[in-house]
Amino acid sequence: MEETISLKEIVSVIKKRLGLILVVTGLAAVASAAVSYFYLTPVYEATSQILVNENKGISSPYEYNQVQTNLQLVNTYNVIIKSPAVLNKVVSNLNLDGNGKSLGNKITVASAQNTQIMNITVDDPNPVTAAEIANNVAEVFQKQVVSLMKVDNVKILSRAEVSDFPSPVKPRPLMNIAIALVVGLMVSVGLTFLLEYLDNTIKTEQDVERLLELPVLGVITTINEQEDVGSKSERTAKRRGETIGSQKEVI
Repeated sequence: MEETISLKEIVSVIKKRLGLILVVTGLAAVASAAVSYFYLTPVYEATSQILVNENKGISSPYEYNQVQTNLQLVNTYNVIIKSPAVLNKVVSNLNLDGNGKSLGNKITVASAQNTQIMNITVDDPNPVTAAEIANNVAEVFQKQVVSLMKVDNVKILSRAEVSDFPSPVKPRPLMNIAIALVVGLMVSVGLTFLLEYLDNTIKTEQDVERLLELPVLGVITTINEQEDVGSKSERTAKRRGETIGSQKEVI
């Protein structure tokens, strides 16, 4: 006979092991909070913007072909910004630890679609250092373009600034805790049904009827020996009291 599981049975299994589910989910949330607040290093972000413009000395207004050329240059400039020619000079200017390659791992260069604006974003544990790197990369790149590309078509649109109360971009403790809660809940529920599947003991009359497909004719209740001994002692003491009382009346 094919076994089916009803919604009532699912709810019953969850209720039976609700303590396990709460413990596992709670431990996952606590562990995530502890790691996020005490072990992970906060990382701050700073962004400077540069504009890829037409060559200086050209007085004609923007034309479609000129804009398309500038957009193509943006892709080339993305590579140049993270090249050793730029980053090694930034490391030297700011006396940073490591080299240009390690600095490149902290930098993200992006440009909005069909725009000539490029964003230079730097991640660093120190918000001031992140802003200094972002600004210096823009400055060095602006100078290097002249020598490398023989053009002067890059302008610094905005510089990275540090707010009075900077907030880290990662880790995000609340998001980590929320994810841990969901994962912990999924794991605990899965573990609950796994334990229920592996548990082949018979606990109720319904289990007997379901497994053997036979009706239950009678049930033998469990007798607690301590309670049984206690009740027997009480009955014996009561009988003795009644006997002594009867003897007193006879005397």
